[in-house]
Amino acid sequence: MPYRLYGIPAGLYPGKARSYLRKQAINFIDVAPGSSFFQEHVLPGVGRWINPVLETPEGLLIQDTVDIIDHFERGPAQNLVRCPAYPATPVHLAVSHVFEMFGGEGLLRPAMHYRWNFDEENLDFIKSEFALCFPKDFTQEQVDAVFDNASHRLRQTTVNVGVTPETARLIEAAFGEWLGLFSAHLEDHQYLLGGHATLGDYGLMAAMWQHLSRDPVPSSLIKRTAPRVGRWVERVSSAEPYYLEHDDPQDLIANDALPETLLAILRFVAEEYLSEITAHVAFANAWLAEHPGIEDWTNGLDDPAARGINGGSGLGAGELTSFEWRGLEIETGVQPYRFTLLQRLQDDVALATPEEQARVRQVLESVGLEPLLDLKTIRRVERRNNLEVWGPVG
Repeated sequence: MPYRLYGIPAGLYPGKARSYLRKQAINFIDVAPGSSFFQEHVLPGVGRWINPVLETPEGLLIQDTVDIIDHFERGPAQNLVRCPAYPATPVHLAVSHVFEMFGGEGLLRPAMHYRWNFDEENLDFIKSEFALCFPKDFTQEQVDAVFDNASHRLRQTTVNVGVTPETARLIEAAFGEWLGLFSAHLEDHQYLLGGHATLGDYGLMAAMWQHLSRDPVPSSLIKRTAPRVGRWVERVSSAEPYYLEHDDPQDLIANDALPETLLAILRFVAEEYLSEITAHVAFANAWLAEHPGIEDWTNGLDDPAARGINGGSGLGAGELTSFEWRGLEIETGVQPYRFTLLQRLQDDVALATPEEQARVRQVLESVGLEPLLDLKTIRRVERRNNLEVWGPVG
């Protein structure tokens, strides 16, 4: 029996899970969330409309890309893993977590800007992709109505992740810088850390595949200006070995080292994302201090399925907080989920020896990312029954 992946074909996070399953050659089938089975069985099982969801051959439902990957990497299906996503050395592992976080959260602005602000070139393609998620018996009129509603909501989401007329040109310039840095690294390396894909590659695929490498406008940009990045996307979403550009074995870079090209990318990550995650942690801590009576293992809200602080669902949900980004003050919605990714970095570093921890800290300090090791909410964010909840105080 194959696994079943329920995910929007054009969706950000399903791409992360889908690329992992493909790369590991795991037997699975894609099922659109418009199917009757998803509506009648999967939704009640996970407690809210969200994707991706992986159904195991035994019928277990796993929601969220982290839990899906860990089902294979650190769970009962480890025998199916071909190349481990988690590096065995401390610096590489920490860097993998950084890129997992950045790919799913730090690249949201270009992913949403290039999707929703170029209707003339993109809209027909996007509507066709979204229609794959609707019930099969929908008329074209129904498809148009549902898509228009989803489009309106996602355009507001685009604003809530910091995309505005004032930031648009800076977003495009920053994305161009990102492509240049990543392309330079890929000149000598197949993947972020060498000869096989790791957690950071899969994390980057969230934004880089289904949005930025398939939507017409950014796809064309990548093909014209950074074809190596386009070929990396193809490699990470394919199980076949690829030696057309590199003769690298499947080993990662030796001695837990990071080449200068990767250090340059990490400096970019610090410039692009550190102020945002810092502001979000500060906002969450202020909010938690104002709500000391939140019951353990709840989100403290009337809607247990809400994703944003003070409510809301979807990308960009939650109260907005401001921070400085590339000389502008912008606002983005605060969601506890991203703190779980930060905690994963900190938890794995904490398991290293004191000498290894010092080395990780030294490397992150050299690229301006050391604060990620110490940024913490006053209550941990945990996941219980596929929902984000606040853990016990202390």
